[in-house]
Amino acid sequence: MKKLWLIVGMIAVLALPAWAQDKEADRVENAGKVLKEILNAPDSIPQSVLDKADCVVILPSVLKFAIGFGGSYGRGVMTCRGGKSFHGVWSAPSMMALEGGSAGLQLGGNATDFVLLLMSPRSATSILSSKVKIGGDATAAAGPVGRTASAETDVALRAEILSYSRARGLFAGISLAGSTLRPDNGANKNLYGQEVTARSIVFAKAVPVPDCAKELLATLQKASPINKSDK
Repeated sequence: MKKLWLIVGMIAVLALPAWAQDKEADRVENAGKVLKEILNAPDSIPQSVLDKADCVVILPSVLKFAIGFGGSYGRGVMTCRGGKSFHGVWSAPSMMALEGGSAGLQLGGNATDFVLLLMSPRSATSILSSKVKIGGDATAAAGPVGRTASAETDVALRAEILSYSRARGLFAGISLAGSTLRPDNGANKNLYGQEVTARSIVFAKAVPVPDCAKELLATLQKASPINKSDK
Protein backbone atom coordinates (compact mmCIF):
# COMPACT_ATOMS: atom_id res chain seq x y z
CA MET A 1 0.00 0.00 0.00
CA LYS A 2 2.83 2.38 0.88
CA LYS A 3 4.47 1.56 -2.44
CA LEU A 4 1.25 2.42 -4.27
CA TRP A 5 0.99 5.78 -2.55
CA LEU A 6 4.65 6.46 -3.34
CA ILE A 7 4.00 5.82 -7.03
CA VAL A 8 0.92 8.07 -6.97
CA GLY A 9 2.96 10.80 -5.29
CA MET A 10 5.74 10.54 -7.87
CA ILE A 11 3.25 10.78 -10.73
CA ALA A 12 1.70 13.87 -9.16
CA VAL A 13 5.10 15.55 -8.76
CA LEU A 14 6.04 14.80 -12.36
CA ALA A 15 2.69 16.05 -13.69
CA LEU A 16 2.69 19.30 -11.68
CA PRO A 17 5.05 21.34 -13.95
CA ALA A 18 3.06 20.45 -17.07
CA TRP A 19 -0.22 21.36 -15.33
CA ALA A 20 1.23 24.71 -14.17
CA GLN A 21 2.50 25.50 -17.67
CA ASP A 22 -0.88 24.69 -19.21
CA LYS A 23 -2.58 26.93 -16.65
CA GLU A 24 -0.42 29.92 -17.55
CA ALA A 25 -0.73 29.19 -21.27
CA ASP A 26 -4.52 29.26 -20.92
CA ARG A 27 -4.23 32.63 -19.18
CA VAL A 28 -2.14 34.05 -22.02
CA GLU A 29 -4.57 32.72 -24.64
CA ASN A 30 -7.49 34.20 -22.73
CA ALA A 31 -5.72 37.57 -22.59
CA GLY A 32 -5.33 37.44 -26.37
CA LYS A 33 -9.02 36.70 -26.87
CA VAL A 34 -10.06 39.48 -24.49
CA LEU A 35 -7.86 42.05 -26.22
CA LYS A 36 -9.05 41.02 -29.68
CA GLU A 37 -12.69 41.34 -28.65
CA ILE A 38 -12.08 44.75 -27.08
CA LEU A 39 -10.14 46.15 -30.03
CA ASN A 40 -12.82 44.86 -32.44
CA ALA A 41 -15.61 46.57 -30.50
CA PRO A 42 -17.10 49.62 -32.25
CA ASP A 43 -16.55 52.06 -29.37
CA SER A 44 -13.30 51.00 -27.75
CA ILE A 45 -9.77 52.29 -27.08
CA PRO A 46 -9.05 55.29 -29.32
CA GLN A 47 -6.59 54.45 -32.09
CA SER A 48 -4.52 57.55 -31.34
CA VAL A 49 -4.15 56.43 -27.70
CA LEU A 50 -3.17 52.85 -28.53
CA ASP A 51 -0.63 54.10 -31.07
CA LYS A 52 1.17 56.08 -28.36
CA ALA A 53 1.32 53.27 -25.78
CA ASP A 54 4.70 51.71 -25.02
CA CYS A 55 3.24 48.62 -23.33
CA VAL A 56 -0.11 46.94 -22.82
CA VAL A 57 -1.26 44.94 -19.79
CA ILE A 58 -4.29 42.65 -20.17
CA LEU A 59 -5.92 41.30 -17.02
CA PRO A 60 -8.85 38.98 -17.79
CA SER A 61 -11.53 38.37 -15.18
CA VAL A 62 -10.15 40.49 -12.35
CA LEU A 63 -12.11 39.77 -9.18
CA LYS A 64 -13.32 42.83 -7.31
CA PHE A 65 -14.87 42.75 -3.89
CA ALA A 66 -16.43 45.34 -1.59
CA ILE A 67 -14.81 45.04 1.81
CA GLY A 68 -14.10 48.37 3.46
CA PHE A 69 -12.56 50.40 0.68
CA GLY A 70 -12.85 47.58 -1.83
CA GLY A 71 -10.21 45.36 -3.33
CA SER A 72 -9.00 43.62 -6.46
CA TYR A 73 -7.18 40.46 -7.43
CA GLY A 74 -6.17 39.39 -10.90
CA ARG A 75 -3.53 37.78 -13.07
CA GLY A 76 -2.64 38.63 -16.64
CA VAL A 77 0.10 39.50 -19.09
CA MET A 78 2.21 42.46 -20.18
CA THR A 79 3.86 43.03 -23.53
CA CYS A 80 5.90 46.01 -24.75
CA ARG A 81 7.13 47.34 -28.05
CA GLY A 82 10.70 46.20 -28.60
CA GLY A 83 13.90 48.22 -28.46
CA LYS A 84 15.20 50.91 -26.11
CA SER A 85 12.85 53.49 -27.57
CA PHE A 86 9.82 51.15 -27.63
CA HIS A 87 9.47 51.36 -31.41
CA GLY A 88 9.97 47.67 -32.29
CA VAL A 89 7.59 44.73 -32.59
CA TRP A 90 5.59 43.61 -29.56
CA SER A 91 7.54 41.40 -27.14
CA ALA A 92 6.91 37.99 -25.64
CA PRO A 93 4.58 38.41 -22.66
CA SER A 94 5.54 38.62 -19.02
CA MET A 95 3.00 37.33 -16.53
CA MET A 96 1.68 40.03 -14.19
CA ALA A 97 -0.31 40.25 -10.95
CA LEU A 98 -2.78 42.96 -9.88
CA GLU A 99 -3.77 43.22 -6.24
CA GLY A 100 -4.78 45.75 -3.64
CA GLY A 101 -7.64 48.03 -2.76
CA SER A 102 -9.40 51.05 -4.14
CA ALA A 103 -12.60 52.87 -3.30
CA GLY A 104 -13.37 52.88 -7.02
CA LEU A 105 -13.53 49.09 -7.14
CA GLN A 106 -16.50 48.52 -4.86
CA LEU A 107 -18.58 46.72 -7.45
CA GLY A 108 -19.38 43.67 -5.33
CA GLY A 109 -17.71 40.38 -6.42
CA ASN A 110 -17.97 40.78 -10.17
CA ALA A 111 -15.24 39.66 -12.57
CA THR A 112 -14.08 42.37 -14.97
CA ASP A 113 -11.55 42.45 -17.80
CA PHE A 114 -8.95 45.21 -17.57
CA VAL A 115 -6.60 46.70 -20.15
CA LEU A 116 -3.87 49.07 -19.01
CA LEU A 117 -1.88 51.19 -21.44
CA LEU A 118 1.55 52.27 -20.25
CA MET A 119 2.21 55.64 -21.81
CA SER A 120 5.75 56.34 -20.62
CA PRO A 121 9.06 54.45 -20.62
CA ARG A 122 9.35 55.12 -16.89
CA SER A 123 6.11 53.35 -16.05
CA ALA A 124 7.13 50.37 -18.22
CA THR A 125 10.58 49.91 -16.70
CA SER A 126 9.26 50.44 -13.16
CA ILE A 127 6.52 47.83 -13.44
CA LEU A 128 8.85 45.27 -14.99
CA SER A 129 11.32 45.73 -12.13
CA SER A 130 9.16 45.73 -9.01
CA LYS A 131 5.74 46.29 -7.47
CA VAL A 132 4.22 49.61 -8.53
CA LYS A 133 1.30 51.34 -6.86
CA ILE A 134 -1.05 52.65 -9.51
CA GLY A 135 -1.79 56.31 -8.94
CA GLY A 136 1.08 56.55 -6.46
CA ASP A 137 4.34 55.35 -7.96
CA ALA A 138 2.93 55.94 -11.44
CA THR A 139 0.27 58.51 -12.31
CA ALA A 140 -2.91 56.91 -13.60
CA ALA A 141 -6.28 57.85 -15.02
CA ALA A 142 -9.34 56.34 -16.64
CA GLY A 143 -8.60 56.22 -20.36
CA PRO A 144 -10.64 58.09 -22.94
CA VAL A 145 -13.10 55.90 -24.84
CA GLY A 146 -14.26 56.00 -28.45
CA ARG A 147 -12.49 55.45 -31.76
CA THR A 148 -12.42 59.16 -32.53
CA ALA A 149 -11.32 60.33 -29.07
CA SER A 150 -7.95 62.03 -29.03
CA ALA A 151 -4.79 61.05 -27.20
CA GLU A 152 -4.13 64.76 -26.72
CA THR A 153 -6.63 65.24 -23.90
CA ASP A 154 -5.36 66.59 -20.59
CA VAL A 155 -5.95 63.20 -18.96
CA ALA A 156 -3.99 61.27 -21.58
CA LEU A 157 -1.15 63.78 -21.58
CA ARG A 158 -0.70 63.72 -17.80
CA ALA A 159 -1.14 60.03 -17.00
CA GLU A 160 1.58 57.38 -17.22
CA ILE A 161 -1.04 54.62 -17.09
CA LEU A 162 -4.47 54.70 -18.77
CA SER A 163 -6.90 52.06 -17.55
CA TYR A 164 -9.97 50.50 -19.16
CA SER A 165 -12.50 47.91 -18.02
CA ARG A 166 -15.11 45.64 -19.58
CA ALA A 167 -17.95 44.13 -17.58
CA ARG A 168 -21.34 42.81 -18.67
CA GLY A 169 -20.55 43.81 -22.23
CA LEU A 170 -19.90 47.44 -21.32
CA PHE A 171 -16.50 49.03 -21.98
CA ALA A 172 -15.27 52.16 -20.20
CA GLY A 173 -12.32 53.93 -18.70
CA ILE A 174 -12.01 53.24 -14.99
CA SER A 175 -9.56 54.16 -12.26
CA LEU A 176 -7.43 51.47 -10.62
CA ALA A 177 -5.75 53.93 -8.26
CA GLY A 178 -4.65 52.23 -5.06
CA SER A 179 -4.05 48.82 -6.60
CA THR A 180 -0.55 47.45 -7.19
CA LEU A 181 0.85 45.81 -10.30
CA ARG A 182 3.90 43.55 -10.21
CA PRO A 183 5.67 40.87 -12.26
CA ASP A 184 4.43 37.36 -11.44
CA ASN A 185 7.80 35.59 -11.44
CA GLY A 186 6.34 32.25 -10.36
CA ALA A 187 3.95 32.29 -13.31
CA ASN A 188 6.80 33.24 -15.67
CA LYS A 189 8.75 30.20 -14.47
CA ASN A 190 5.71 28.00 -15.03
CA LEU A 191 5.10 29.35 -18.53
CA TYR A 192 8.68 29.37 -19.80
CA GLY A 193 10.03 26.41 -17.82
CA GLN A 194 12.93 28.37 -16.33
CA GLU A 195 13.75 31.18 -13.94
CA VAL A 196 13.52 34.36 -16.01
CA THR A 197 12.84 37.96 -15.03
CA ALA A 198 10.13 40.10 -16.54
CA ARG A 199 12.73 42.59 -17.80
CA SER A 200 14.67 39.82 -19.55
CA ILE A 201 11.52 38.53 -21.23
CA VAL A 202 10.41 41.92 -22.52
CA PHE A 203 13.66 43.81 -23.11
CA ALA A 204 16.32 41.13 -23.70
CA LYS A 205 14.22 38.58 -25.63
CA ALA A 206 15.52 35.95 -23.23
CA VAL A 207 12.83 33.46 -24.25
CA PRO A 208 11.03 32.80 -27.54
CA VAL A 209 7.40 33.79 -27.98
CA PRO A 210 5.26 30.85 -26.82
CA ASP A 211 2.55 29.51 -29.10
CA CYS A 212 -0.13 30.60 -26.64
CA ALA A 213 0.89 34.27 -27.14
CA LYS A 214 0.83 34.36 -30.93
CA GLU A 215 -2.79 35.51 -31.24
CA LEU A 216 -2.21 38.25 -28.65
CA LEU A 217 0.88 39.61 -30.39
CA ALA A 218 -0.61 39.29 -33.87
CA THR A 219 -3.64 41.27 -32.71
CA LEU A 220 -1.48 44.07 -31.32
CA GLN A 221 0.87 44.11 -34.28
CA LYS A 222 -2.08 44.45 -36.65
CA ALA A 223 -3.89 47.04 -34.54
CA SER A 224 -0.85 49.20 -33.78
CA PRO A 225 2.34 48.26 -35.64
CA ILE A 226 4.03 51.65 -35.18
CA ASN A 227 4.64 53.67 -32.01
CA LYS A 228 3.51 57.19 -32.89
CA SER A 229 4.58 58.70 -29.60
CA ASP A 230 6.99 61.60 -29.80
CA LYS A 231 8.53 60.80 -26.39
